[in-house]
Amino acid sequence: MNQPTIVRSNAAELYDAYVMKNYGRPPLTLVRGQGVTVWDDTGREYLDFTSGVAVSALGHCHPVWVEAIRRQAGELIHVSNLFRHPNQGELARRLVQQAGPGRVFFCNSGAEANEGLIKLARLHGLRKSGEEGKCIKIICAKNAFHGRTFGGMSATPQEKIQKGFRPLVPGFVFGDLNNLASFRDLIDEQTAAIFVETIQGEGGVTPCTDEFLIGLRQLCDQHNLLLMLDEVQCGLGRTGAFFAFQHTGVRADAIGMAKGLGGGYPIGAIWAADKYADLFTPGSHGSTFGGTPLACAAGLAVLDVLERDNLLSKIQVHGAAWRIELEKLIIEFPAQVKAVTGRGFMLGLLLVGEPGPYVAALREAGLLAPQAGTNTVRLLPPLIATPEELNRATAIIRSVLAKKA
Repeated sequence: MNQPTIVRSNAAELYDAYVMKNYGRPPLTLVRGQGVTVWDDTGREYLDFTSGVAVSALGHCHPVWVEAIRRQAGELIHVSNLFRHPNQGELARRLVQQAGPGRVFFCNSGAEANEGLIKLARLHGLRKSGEEGKCIKIICAKNAFHGRTFGGMSATPQEKIQKGFRPLVPGFVFGDLNNLASFRDLIDEQTAAIFVETIQGEGGVTPCTDEFLIGLRQLCDQHNLLLMLDEVQCGLGRTGAFFAFQHTGVRADAIGMAKGLGGGYPIGAIWAADKYADLFTPGSHGSTFGGTPLACAAGLAVLDVLERDNLLSKIQVHGAAWRIELEKLIIEFPAQVKAVTGRGFMLGLLLVGEPGPYVAALREAGLLAPQAGTNTVRLLPPLIATPEELNRATAIIRSVLAKKA
C-alpha cells in the first residue's frame, strides 16, 4: 500500500472560527482512508471502527465503489424525480428483492426516511379512521433515536434531543423496549403504528428480542397497525442479515434505511409493503435529491460487493467469533466491562463507568470507536473487516482496559 500523503492544515482553527458548535470539538483531522484504516494530518493511522457511524459499509475507498462513483459522475449526476433514470429503478428492484413485495421511496438520510415513515403512519391512520387527525398515535420505545427532524425528535424521548424545540409533533407515546405489555397497554383507537429500531444504536446497542418483535407483529395484526422498523443503523448487512429483523423471521410493514446503503454517499430509502405502498400518492411526498443517478450508483455498488464477496455469511461467522473474544473481557475485567451487546458487526461494550474516557484512550491507542447511550462503547467495523483486523481491535481494547484496571 502506498504511504498516505500527509496534509497539514489549520483545520482545527477553521472549525473553531467558522463551523457551528452543535458538535463537540472533533479530536482529529482525518485526511485519508483505505479499507479499515484512516490517517490523520500528522500521518498517524487508526483502525476505524466508527465506519462514519455505520455509513462506510465497504470501508474507505473501496475500488468497486470508487469506480462506480467515478463512472456515474462522468455520465449523469442529477435529473430530479421529474424524470426516470435506470439506476433508481434497479436499486428499488434489488431492495424489494431483500425486503419483500412492495415499493421503495428514495431520500437523502435516515432522518428523512424516518420522517417519511411517520407521514406514512399518518396516512394509514386516515385510511383506518376515515377522519384526518383522529388516528395519529405512534408507539415508540424509550431510549430510541429516530433523527433530528421535528418528527424524528418527537419520536426520540431524550431530553438532550428535544430540549429547546418544544412544542413537538403530537401523537407519540413510549413503551419499554422488550416489554410487550407496556406497548400493548398504549394501544387504543387513536393508534396508527408501532415504530422501533430493531437494534437501538444511539441508545446503547440494545436489540429487540425475538419474542418482542414477534409480539409486536401480532399486536399490529390484531389492531390494524403499521409495524415500522428503523433499520437506518442496523440494516444493510451490519448484523449478518440484510435487515436485522430478518434474524427473527417477522414481517415488517415499512422499513427505514440509510447509512450503509450508500457506502459513504448520502442516500436514504423507505420500503413499504404492497398493502401500504399506495398510501403515498402523487404530490403527497417528495425529495429533490432523493435517488439521484449518483446516489443510486453508490447504493448499487454496495449491494454488488455484499453479494460478490458473500459478506453477509462472513459477518455471521466472523462476528460470532469476534463476540466470543470480546466476551472474554467480561471475565478479565469485571470491574470495567458488564456485557457485550448487539449482533454481527454492530456490537457494544457495556461498561461499568462512563464511556468517554475509554473512547479517548482507545483513540490514543489507535482504535476509533464512538460511544452510545450513557455507558457503552460502540464497535462498528466496516463490513469488509477481516478476522485479523477484528482481533487487532480486541487487542487494543484489552490493552486499554488493562491500563485502567
